[in-house]
Amino acid sequence: METISHIRNCFVSAFLLLATLAGPVSLAAASASADGDVLKLNTVVLDAGHGGHDSGCISADRKTTEKNITLSVVKKLGKLINEAYPEVKVVYTRTTDVFVTLNNRAQIANRNNAGLFISIHVNAVNSTKPNGFSVHILGQSRDKNRDLFSYNSDICRRENEVILLEKDHSTKYEGFDPSNPESYIFFNLMSNAYYEQSLLFASCVHRQLARGPIKGDRGVWQDPFYVLWKTKMPAALIEIGFISNRNDLAVMRSESGKDQIARQLFQAFKEYKTMYDSSVQIDADGNEHLSKALAEESAVLSGEQSEKELAGISATSYYGVQVMTLGRKLAADDPSFKGHPHRAVKSGNVYKYIIGISEDLENAKAYRERVKARFPGCFVVKVEGNVVKRIN
Repeated sequence: METISHIRNCFVSAFLLLATLAGPVSLAAASASADGDVLKLNTVVLDAGHGGHDSGCISADRKTTEKNITLSVVKKLGKLINEAYPEVKVVYTRTTDVFVTLNNRAQIANRNNAGLFISIHVNAVNSTKPNGFSVHILGQSRDKNRDLFSYNSDICRRENEVILLEKDHSTKYEGFDPSNPESYIFFNLMSNAYYEQSLLFASCVHRQLARGPIKGDRGVWQDPFYVLWKTKMPAALIEIGFISNRNDLAVMRSESGKDQIARQLFQAFKEYKTMYDSSVQIDADGNEHLSKALAEESAVLSGEQSEKELAGISATSYYGVQVMTLGRKLAADDPSFKGHPHRAVKSGNVYKYIIGISEDLENAKAYRERVKARFPGCFVVKVEGNVVKRIN
């Protein structure tokens, strides 16, 4: 029951917090009906990255652009959602080859009181070797004590630099400069009300895209994308592949490849919506309870190590699985840990959160294998005092 409470808190307390921070804009996406269902996901905004005079990334042969790939995938995804959930309002930031500012993309989502914002993009680097997909949510960098700008800086700068294509951008964006690390300081002051829900959706996307057709899993990241910061709802930015990689490009050029990517994203949406819609129900007597679907999900999320077992392990030297790094201390029962007991190790100005703690390295490695689907990007570490060393 403790784990069920964690999951319920992930949705319910988040919405109570949203009511305080964002008012009716955030809560309008959650509908309550006469039969007692609460927290229905009834509006989703699909954002095709770039467009118009902003082509985004371009293939080496100059024949394929990011703006066309993203628009195609978004339309396919929207069609799948409409067919499966005719009651869900699907809103597009663009349906043609037009330029839409980052501010306007966020405003479209906010104006429609969306319950979820999905932004589709394509990655690129100078080398032809890197490949694979990645999922990004707004948040503090998770590794190596790096600040928000320096970690994943290339992709953050590229996606945010769309701002520079706008006229009078310095006034519209209040002096925000995508190339200046100091401009990213204000991201640390953001509301964290949507973190848990964004992470949950990102985990769904990660699991589905890992099935292909793009080969290469680059994990779930927390990064300072401007468009995610301005949306008042759970949101994720998805880099579906590298246009600079021959194999990824071949998939994204083919209709069958884009169809499969759209289907995987739809399955992620379906999985998330099921948990979102069934998180809490109220019976005829006004009593809260969780649906069968979410109760079954809670069994999967439940922790494998008890608090008693954790207390019996040395607090100064041990192995474990690092699942996140944050600039603040989370409560012991925070839903982000999904029921897993943990230790928070203060390292510089950040806290590193460790689960699956053991005095045996092989036990820690086995624990990671069991939880890696639920904690994308987690890795095994050795802790000695306040020093946390990653073990490859």
